[in-house]
Amino acid sequence: MWRLLRPFRDDGIPFRRQAPIGHYVGDFVWLGGRVVIEVDGSQHNEPDGAVKDSTRTAWLRSQGFEVLRFWNNEVMRNGTGCQEAIAEAVAKRRALSFMK
Repeated sequence: MWRLLRPFRDDGIPFRRQAPIGHYVGDFVWLGGRVVIEVDGSQHNEPDGAVKDSTRTAWLRSQGFEVLRFWNNEVMRNGTGCQEAIAEAVAKRRALSFMK
């Protein structure tokens, strides 16, 4: 994912790794745009993991963050698709910041 985020970082979007947000730590976060990217492994598919993820996502959204979730294998096999989804979120957040 870090490699996939390079074009965004080069374009002035300062994604950070393992950034604390409240009681949570986001895998990759653009704090200024309030975008969190989570890269999930198989443990997130377990019932307990899914409940924790749902709670975490709900809290992050209540704080104004957009949360993007990708499976590990999706990042490895479809990096372009992941980048496109991130680009959409970045464009939307940039547009919102200009409207303020």
